[in-house]
Amino acid sequence: MSMGQRIIFHVDFDYFYAQCEEMRNPKLKGTPTVVCIFSDRGGDSGAVATANYVAREFGVKSGIPITFAKNKLKNNMNATFLPADFDYYSDISSSAMRIIENFADVFEYVGRDEAYLDVTKRTNKDYSSATHLAQQLKNEIQNKLKMSCSIGVSPNKLISKIASDYKKPDGLTIVTPEQINKFLDPLEINVIPGIGKKTESNFRDFDCKTVEDANKFDVFDLSKMFGKKTGVYIYNSVRGIDENPVKPRPPTIQFSKIITLKQNSKDLEFLEENLKILCEQVHKISLDKKKMFRSIGIQFVNEDLSTRTKSKMLKNPTNSITELEKVSTQLLAESLETQELLIRRIGLRISELTDLEGQSDITNYF
Repeated sequence: MSMGQRIIFHVDFDYFYAQCEEMRNPKLKGTPTVVCIFSDRGGDSGAVATANYVAREFGVKSGIPITFAKNKLKNNMNATFLPADFDYYSDISSSAMRIIENFADVFEYVGRDEAYLDVTKRTNKDYSSATHLAQQLKNEIQNKLKMSCSIGVSPNKLISKIASDYKKPDGLTIVTPEQINKFLDPLEINVIPGIGKKTESNFRDFDCKTVEDANKFDVFDLSKMFGKKTGVYIYNSVRGIDENPVKPRPPTIQFSKIITLKQNSKDLEFLEENLKILCEQVHKISLDKKKMFRSIGIQFVNEDLSTRTKSKMLKNPTNSITELEKVSTQLLAESLETQELLIRRIGLRISELTDLEGQSDITNYF
């Protein structure tokens, strides 16, 4: 299917984790809100996961140390720093994705806060109809979840992804086939997905800063600079060419297993034996599905059928069973320190999933 025959949406939630926290506590709206991943070292050791736009105005952004963020907001009495609650965010994401999927001919889940939709059939290839559909989708998410998202609409995934980031927050950017070059040319070269600091630095050596500047290079020059595969990708991308289809991919939020114990217990050694079995089962699923994980969680179902969970976010994604066993055992030991009831069932969950192969180069970005 040629590029001009498709209409593709890229839906991207604005400051997703912080928006989820604003849903839970509406008093946070309009105040600097920072969601953090605290490390095991205690205190303010750790990094910012995301911040709402009020906090961003003070220079707080994802990835910076929590201590830096607190320093930037030290004069703001209303600033709130919260630990990330990924189970809660997954629940909100599931609700959001169910809404979004209803608007698509083809739905491709990308991550907890973004998705691609092919809407070619239901819009009859008409951009006026597509604009109306995108606004309807934004309205439904706002009405049902009280959340905002930004949507890019264009003939392909590449342009739609760039467009969804163009007018954040709460943006809607339409790029018709005729407008592609006009839209792309003035933008900085790093808007092309996968072009990071190193590639950008190589371009700057040639006084190339914008997409329009990059258009001056032919495919042979780019292949010499970056290798054939990446060179062809960049050559096509700066011209707005992308034939990648929207592939049906439903959300895979997590993999989990739970077992009923032979007897109710809170004995560490007995529970460790059962947990090790769960680790082997869940790890096998992750291998079969070719996924790495970054979050590990355990769950207790107590003798009175109440539940208890505890999880940990790793620094980097992994597929190591050794790491899985080590972290889950650590979570188990920590949980048992304050466990009063006997445990009836024990479960293990991995989430924050990414492809095992990884993104080997920028050409397989989508």
